[in-house]
Amino acid sequence: MTEATGPLKGLRVLELGHYVSAPFCTRLLGDLGAEIIKVEAPGSGDPMRANGKQINGRALWWSSLNRNKKLITLDLRQRAGQEIALQLAERVDVVVENFRAGQLEKWNLGWDVLQQINPRAILVRISGFGQDGPYSDRVCFAPIAEAVSGMTYVTGGVGGTAPVRPNISLGDSVTGLNAFGMLLAAIYERDVGGTGRGRCIDIAMFESLFAMMDAAVTEYGALGAIREPSANTVVFSPSGSFMGRDGGWVYVTASGNAVFYRLAAAIGKPELISDPRFIENAGRVEHRAALSTIISEWSARHDAGEVERILNAASVPASKIFSMADCAADPHYAARGTVLKVDDPHAGPLLHPPIAARFDANGSQPGVAWTGGALGEHNHEVFADLLGMPADTLDALRREAVI
Repeated sequence: MTEATGPLKGLRVLELGHYVSAPFCTRLLGDLGAEIIKVEAPGSGDPMRANGKQINGRALWWSSLNRNKKLITLDLRQRAGQEIALQLAERVDVVVENFRAGQLEKWNLGWDVLQQINPRAILVRISGFGQDGPYSDRVCFAPIAEAVSGMTYVTGGVGGTAPVRPNISLGDSVTGLNAFGMLLAAIYERDVGGTGRGRCIDIAMFESLFAMMDAAVTEYGALGAIREPSANTVVFSPSGSFMGRDGGWVYVTASGNAVFYRLAAAIGKPELISDPRFIENAGRVEHRAALSTIISEWSARHDAGEVERILNAASVPASKIFSMADCAADPHYAARGTVLKVDDPHAGPLLHPPIAARFDANGSQPGVAWTGGALGEHNHEVFADLLGMPADTLDALRREAVI
């Protein structure tokens, strides 16, 4: 196992998480060099081990979502498992969990207990609806949080068609990213601000998403205006997907007058800039359908790649709509190393999502030291080396299915 490196090297994190939101948060920390100790239930493990497409019975998502983590097994339902978890909590900087509100208290691992044994520890609590309020005891997954946040409402079609959600766990990833930022703020307060004490951070999935609803919140508060689904359009025009002659799609957006004037010239329609319907954005929004028809008729005479080339040459924001195959083959992705090529010992060569930032060379570099591994793969390293448990104790814990 390669040693993890990065600017967070030396930070130790205990993950009491499953599924996506907490593991995504700790994946970001692990990519930056933090030591992540992930707890799973003996025998079954995190349900994510079986989610999605698989190779040799191993979920491919597991490889990236739980990379750079030390994987241990511990039955938190047993008192012996809870006591071991507390021993680990004594030795970490951060604890991240995403069980139902109040579950840690049922396991004798709540904030009050953690404060007593490790006053410097930061506890990050991720749940669907937060630790209090009338919905706090509800079971919640990403699609439910997205629905409650108002996001699914505005991403539907028009004319009474069903609202849709993206085919990714957006609610989980956004919440994990929010948790990542908030816990770094707590670390700064503790270590740089001089408090020397940890904090308990209550992060709700629906609130993480609601915080992204931009002007829809303000518009309703001031005007009572409810932002409705708008299919593939936004509050300026032109903006949308246009099909090329070859059936490929290009997204084009021209939000300001200057950009629209360049677009009009690029598609051979300079007269549009003096058309009273299109001089200002308000008119372009009102006459969106007519303007989209004009652009569609032009794009249909060119292959999608040519549409993209012509518009980018005119400094009009435009791009083919990438599939994952396009991402993997794209020269810009390749130049920046955005698609990571890793060797998973269980699944062979794989592609992973990136560490979504680049650090200059003046310091330790983030990276993928190892991929998500086997259930309990690091039991001996954590229990024997970190906690100092003797072999006979470990054998007894295995027999009792505590680990």
